[in-house]
Amino acid sequence: MKALIVEDKENIRKGLIHILASLDKDITVVGECESVKDAVIVTKACKPDLIFLDINLTDGTGFDFLKQTDDLKFKVIFITAYEEYALQALKIGAVDYLLKPVDIDELKVALEKIEALPLEVQKQQIKKVQNAINNEGETLILSLQDSFQVIHLQNLMYCESDKGYTTFYLEDGKKHLASKPIKEFEEQLIAGTFIRPHQSFMVNLQFIDKYDKSGTIYLKNGKRIPVSTRKKEGFLNRLFGWNRE
Repeated sequence: MKALIVEDKENIRKGLIHILASLDKDITVVGECESVKDAVIVTKACKPDLIFLDINLTDGTGFDFLKQTDDLKFKVIFITAYEEYALQALKIGAVDYLLKPVDIDELKVALEKIEALPLEVQKQQIKKVQNAINNEGETLILSLQDSFQVIHLQNLMYCESDKGYTTFYLEDGKKHLASKPIKEFEEQLIAGTFIRPHQSFMVNLQFIDKYDKSGTIYLKNGKRIPVSTRKKEGFLNRLFGWNRE
């Protein structure tokens, strides 16, 4: 069995490779990737039988990867954190997953289940997970100083973080300040139509008017959002990939 590891943390990738090598299984790791872009390229070239797939990657999510490789034949075991927003959806879909750090006994159980599971059955399970995540991702509930604010994500233009606080800017001009850093909201937002082009910003792709090649996003309301050099490639990959969907 040829396996590919798609995980953005090197220590998790190396740990999983080490555990797989210790098992009495005929599994060959044909590659390891940390981004959606690289994972798509390697998958099409190597045609793995099994992919260990992280939920959050450097330039998108594991579900972005699955959309771009839907026509290929491989099974999936998800890798996720205990607090991951997608964990409940994985349980709903009865899809096999491993919690970080990977435990050898849990890995053995997941491999036994995946080997006996028909490919088409798993594809249906994964679609169930995607539907659950999409439904969950329609709103965001913010805990404010004196209330809980429900935000419909299709109306959220962008978020800006400053000194541990995050301000949410809506299409109608309203804004809400939450006393949490932007990273606390990133996992749910990036699974939808949002991208993090800069350490201090999350942007809704639906509200982007244009991108200046000098490194600036222009929103439809005229707001300018900087794109950091480190995040530029991932931002452009996500922007072009989103436009094709």
